Amino acid sequence: MSDIHSPGEGQYTPPPPPPPGAQGVAPRPPFPAARFLYSILYGIIAWFVLWITFLLVVVQFIVIAVNARANEELRNITASLAEYLWELLAYMAFARDEQPFPFGPFPKAQAHRA
Repeated sequence: MSDIHSPGEGQYTPPPPPPPGAQGVAPRPPFPAARFLYSILYGIIAWFVLWITFLLVVVQFIVIAVNARANEELRNITASLAEYLWELLAYMAFARDEQPFPFGPFPKAQAHRA
Protein backbone atom coordinates (compact mmCIF):
# COMPACT_ATOMS: atom_id res chain seq x y z
CA MET A 1 0.00 0.00 0.00
CA SER A 2 1.09 3.41 -0.72
CA ASP A 3 1.09 6.29 1.78
CA ILE A 4 0.54 8.75 -1.01
CA HIS A 5 -3.06 9.88 -1.44
CA SER A 6 -4.44 11.61 -4.43
CA PRO A 7 -5.65 15.18 -3.72
CA GLY A 8 -9.39 14.39 -3.57
CA GLU A 9 -9.26 10.96 -2.01
CA GLY A 10 -10.45 10.73 1.60
CA GLN A 11 -10.45 14.46 2.24
CA TYR A 12 -13.51 16.67 2.62
CA THR A 13 -13.70 19.57 0.26
CA PRO A 14 -16.49 22.04 0.98
CA PRO A 15 -18.80 23.00 -1.87
CA PRO A 16 -18.16 26.36 -3.49
CA PRO A 17 -20.08 29.25 -1.92
CA PRO A 18 -23.33 30.17 -3.65
CA PRO A 19 -23.37 33.35 -5.71
CA PRO A 20 -24.60 36.48 -3.90
CA GLY A 21 -28.39 36.62 -3.60
CA ALA A 22 -28.84 32.89 -4.19
CA GLN A 23 -28.59 31.62 -0.62
CA GLY A 24 -31.97 29.93 -0.59
CA VAL A 25 -33.75 33.09 0.49
CA ALA A 26 -35.70 35.17 -1.98
CA PRO A 27 -34.09 38.53 -2.63
CA ARG A 28 -35.61 41.26 -0.52
CA PRO A 29 -37.35 44.04 -2.42
CA PRO A 30 -35.86 47.50 -1.97
CA PHE A 31 -37.17 49.78 0.74
CA PRO A 32 -40.10 51.85 -0.62
CA ALA A 33 -38.50 55.23 0.09
CA ALA A 34 -40.80 57.16 -2.25
CA ARG A 35 -43.88 55.63 -0.62
CA PHE A 36 -42.46 56.49 2.80
CA LEU A 37 -42.08 60.14 1.81
CA TYR A 38 -45.58 60.20 0.29
CA SER A 39 -46.92 58.65 3.49
CA ILE A 40 -45.39 61.44 5.56
CA LEU A 41 -47.02 64.01 3.26
CA TYR A 42 -50.36 62.17 3.39
CA GLY A 43 -50.11 61.91 7.18
CA ILE A 44 -49.83 65.69 7.45
CA ILE A 45 -52.75 66.13 5.05
CA ALA A 46 -54.78 63.55 7.02
CA TRP A 47 -54.20 65.50 10.24
CA PHE A 48 -55.63 68.67 8.67
CA VAL A 49 -58.53 66.78 7.05
CA LEU A 50 -59.41 65.20 10.41
CA TRP A 51 -59.61 68.58 12.15
CA ILE A 52 -61.58 70.14 9.29
CA THR A 53 -64.01 67.23 9.51
CA PHE A 54 -64.38 67.73 13.27
CA LEU A 55 -65.06 71.42 12.68
CA LEU A 56 -67.71 70.63 10.06
CA VAL A 57 -69.35 68.14 12.43
CA VAL A 58 -69.67 70.88 15.06
CA VAL A 59 -71.12 73.22 12.42
CA GLN A 60 -73.59 70.52 11.40
CA PHE A 61 -74.74 70.14 15.02
CA ILE A 62 -75.27 73.90 15.21
CA VAL A 63 -77.27 73.79 11.97
CA ILE A 64 -79.38 70.93 13.34
CA ALA A 65 -79.97 72.86 16.59
CA VAL A 66 -81.14 75.94 14.66
CA ASN A 67 -83.04 74.36 11.73
CA ALA A 68 -84.04 71.00 13.26
CA ARG A 69 -82.58 69.21 10.23
CA ALA A 70 -79.16 68.56 8.71
CA ASN A 71 -77.75 70.58 5.84
CA GLU A 72 -77.39 68.24 2.81
CA GLU A 73 -74.46 70.11 1.27
CA LEU A 74 -72.58 70.04 4.54
CA ARG A 75 -73.40 66.34 4.89
CA ASN A 76 -72.01 65.65 1.39
CA ILE A 77 -68.83 67.63 2.06
CA THR A 78 -68.28 65.83 5.35
CA ALA A 79 -68.90 62.45 3.71
CA SER A 80 -66.37 63.27 0.98
CA LEU A 81 -63.80 64.31 3.58
CA ALA A 82 -64.40 61.10 5.54
CA GLU A 83 -63.90 59.05 2.36
CA TYR A 84 -60.74 61.04 1.58
CA LEU A 85 -59.43 60.46 5.10
CA TRP A 86 -60.01 56.73 4.64
CA GLU A 87 -58.09 56.81 1.33
CA LEU A 88 -55.18 58.64 2.97
CA LEU A 89 -54.95 56.18 5.84
CA ALA A 90 -55.42 53.15 3.57
CA TYR A 91 -52.51 54.27 1.37
CA MET A 92 -50.29 54.86 4.38
CA ALA A 93 -51.17 51.44 5.83
CA PHE A 94 -50.53 49.62 2.49
CA ALA A 95 -54.22 48.68 2.25
CA ARG A 96 -54.37 50.27 -1.20
CA ASP A 97 -51.78 51.21 -3.79
CA GLU A 98 -53.57 54.03 -5.62
CA GLN A 99 -52.38 57.39 -4.44
CA PRO A 100 -55.10 59.67 -3.08
CA PHE A 101 -55.67 63.31 -3.98
CA PRO A 102 -53.65 65.45 -4.97
CA PHE A 103 -51.99 62.71 -7.07
CA GLY A 104 -55.26 60.88 -7.69
CA PRO A 105 -58.89 61.94 -8.02
CA PHE A 106 -60.72 63.44 -5.04
CA PRO A 107 -63.37 60.99 -3.77
CA LYS A 108 -67.01 61.70 -4.30
CA ALA A 109 -69.43 61.20 -1.43
CA GLN A 110 -71.30 57.95 -1.72
CA ALA A 111 -75.04 57.94 -1.14
CA HIS A 112 -75.50 58.22 2.61
CA ARG A 113 -77.51 55.73 4.60
CA ALA A 114 -80.15 57.56 6.56
